[in-house]
Amino acid sequence: MRYAQGGGLTPQEQERRERLRMDAAEHFARGEKTEAIARRLRVTERSVRRWRHAWEQGGAHALRSAGPVSTERLSPGQWERLERELERGPLAHGWSDESQGWTLNRVKLLIGRMFHTGYTVQGVWKLLRRHGWSAQIPVRRALERDDEEIEVWKARVWPQVKRPRPTWAPMSDSRTRRGSG
Repeated sequence: MRYAQGGGLTPQEQERRERLRMDAAEHFARGEKTEAIARRLRVTERSVRRWRHAWEQGGAHALRSAGPVSTERLSPGQWERLERELERGPLAHGWSDESQGWTLNRVKLLIGRMFHTGYTVQGVWKLLRRHGWSAQIPVRRALERDDEEIEVWKARVWPQVKRPRPTWAPMSDSRTRRGSG
């Protein structure tokens, strides 16, 4: 299945989705219509039709969760070790630009160095999300930031860089000039 978030479901979300499918199975057994089930469960009719087809083929057992789409390559112990290293920060692992923080590529490299296990960037994102990590925004501003210099740049340089938008005015396609007759 594909989800809007671009990643898989967490184990809790998988359980919730499975409960929805099991509820749908009860409605199927009662002979309820697809539209009514979709409305009641707040899902798309397409999902209900797909679930109904699976239910007709294999019963409620066919609606059970098959588990995560991809199996995790790291053991629980390896994940704990990786998490400790992530908390130490990128500086502790040789990346000198502290303001950049952890990127998916950096985490991928760290996993490869520590465990000799290959992950794709998308796989790293799914792994991190599965364990409750998310994209982070820096808590503090850069030490080098100079607010006064920024204001000077905004006042002097920006007006020169940003060109004024052209105004719209009706134009004539006529090749003749006014008054030449």
